[in-house]
Amino acid sequence: NSVFDLSWATLRIERGAKEKNHLLYKPYSNAIIAREPTSLEEEIKEIRRSGSNKDLDAAPEFEMSDIFYFARRGVESIMDDEVTKRFSAEELESWNLLTRSNYNFHYISLRLTVLWGLGLLIRYGFLLPLRVTLAFTGVGLLVFLTSVVGLLPNGRMKNFLSEKVHLMCYRICVRALTAIITYHDSENKPKNGGICVANHTSPIDVIILASDGCYAMVGQIHGGLMGVIQRSMVKACPHVWFERSEVKDRHLVAKRLSDHVEDKSKLPILIFPEGTCINNTSVMMFKKGSFEIGATVYPVAIKYDPRFGDAFWNSSKFGMVNYLLRMMSSWAIVCSVWYLPPMSREEGEDAVQFANRVKAAIARQGGLVDLLWDGGLKRGKVKDTFKEEQQKLYSKMLVGTQEDRSRS
Repeated sequence: NSVFDLSWATLRIERGAKEKNHLLYKPYSNAIIAREPTSLEEEIKEIRRSGSNKDLDAAPEFEMSDIFYFARRGVESIMDDEVTKRFSAEELESWNLLTRSNYNFHYISLRLTVLWGLGLLIRYGFLLPLRVTLAFTGVGLLVFLTSVVGLLPNGRMKNFLSEKVHLMCYRICVRALTAIITYHDSENKPKNGGICVANHTSPIDVIILASDGCYAMVGQIHGGLMGVIQRSMVKACPHVWFERSEVKDRHLVAKRLSDHVEDKSKLPILIFPEGTCINNTSVMMFKKGSFEIGATVYPVAIKYDPRFGDAFWNSSKFGMVNYLLRMMSSWAIVCSVWYLPPMSREEGEDAVQFANRVKAAIARQGGLVDLLWDGGLKRGKVKDTFKEEQQKLYSKMLVGTQEDRSRS
């Protein structure tokens, strides 16, 4: 059923994109499947024409051959899947001596096995303990110093100390990952009163960006250690935390975001509009909420090099602690960050069009695939409305055929 759900959803998105003059990434460029888009009625008529010698006007309202259309669309969705593979780790062209990327390579030869063993000893015997120590140091200092700064009265001194504390602690945390970051076009760095939007691969996207500049964070309220960190951070800087499950709270967040960007003395807001982690090979649909505010948007493209360590967080497979240990036991986290020129909503442009324009710019700069799909498919199912719409189209075709015959 999921195959046919994806097929029907694909049809709906293709038609919607065509109606709105949106471009789809390589919709029919597969070497096996290469054809121009046609309507459901045209394709079914073609199937009937090729499978029957009868006149189409005299054909019954339903033919068994119609089933082949939906079956074919389902198979095509499997062959030309541009969605589900974005929710798993990117495949490497060569082995990086990590068993997590391939469980068989280190048994190819004795020499390779020895190299793998030496790498294992270095990573777990030396690098991991050092990185864990740095991580606890950075997080501990962040909690303690932001709590202390939060006791100061609001003013320039508090803002100055808050920025210095955040930068220092985030940079310590970056060292804990042995992150090698190259920042490009720093003259386009986000400014106060704006919104910074970036593609989302991992929770460490935050410290990658925050180690080069201070931001006001927007995110979900957590419990445990993460909750302690959030509560201490908000004492020193006006971050925005909310519950995603509360719809009313989301409206409240939109209001708070508007109030935040109107104050040009406050830090730029950092938002990941995809709403979930993608494996850094593509950029998926941006939620329109942050583009409705009317503030200046500062796009940022983040591209990781998976050869030294895959930064993608598959949250359905690994918990946060397990994921961080995998990051700290990798060789390094290597990435490039591009600050793109600021963008504003153009006259006559709605929030969705603006979001797609920003998304396209990020994808183009980062060398990522620009997809219209919703990243929510990582955890949810295809909406029933997509299936129902295809059923209505097919029913309309049958009813229309019957009405035409009745008139004649």
